[in-house]
Formats: sequence, structure tokens, C-alpha cells
Amino acid sequence: MFIANGKHILDQRVDVSPSPAIRGRDVFIRYDGLLKNSGADVVYCHFGYDGWKNVATAEMRRDYDGSFSVSVPAHGNAEINFCFKDSANNWDNNSGWNWLTDIRY
Repeated sequence: MFIANGKHILDQRVDVSPSPAIRGRDVFIRYDGLLKNSGADVVYCHFGYDGWKNVATAEMRRDYDGSFSVSVPAHGNAEINFCFKDSANNWDNNSGWNWLTDIRY
């Protein structure tokens, strides 16, 4: 778990490496949460930077243990914001809090 600005932002459902992210490099995000546990066939990572600017969505790949993972670029200045959805448009947004990780230089 990484703590940014005094808030716990990652948990046992999400792993980010490296955390904090390094600006200009790829960040590996692994998801093992509600959508996966509900039988989602496909999971997408919906992400943006610095308060949800420059939003994009990337399809995640299913890993050997059933979790989903993706690499996204750390193009923001302060943070990467992200949440997840499945092919039926069901969302896991951490009860409205989403997830984030800081970006360092």
C-alpha cells in the first residue's frame, strides 16, 4: 500500500508498480477486485492524470491467477487516477473514491 497526502490509496484489490510512478515511464496496474470476482470476462482500466485530465481506457489482460493487468504511461505531473469497468459497463470505482498513485520525477 502506498500513502499519498496522508490517504491510503491502494489496497489488496489493486497493485501498482512502481508506486509512486515515475513520470514518463510505464506503470503496471494489477486488478483483483469486484469485477474479476463477479466473473467479468474482460476488464478495462479507465485512467487519467492530475484530477482526471486526458482520460483514456485500456483493455487489461487476464493473468494466470485470474487477475487483470495493464501498463499505462505516467504522463501527468502529480498523479494517475484510475478505476475499472467490465464489458457490460459495470464499474468498480472504489465506492466513488477511485484509485490513484502519485507521480514522481
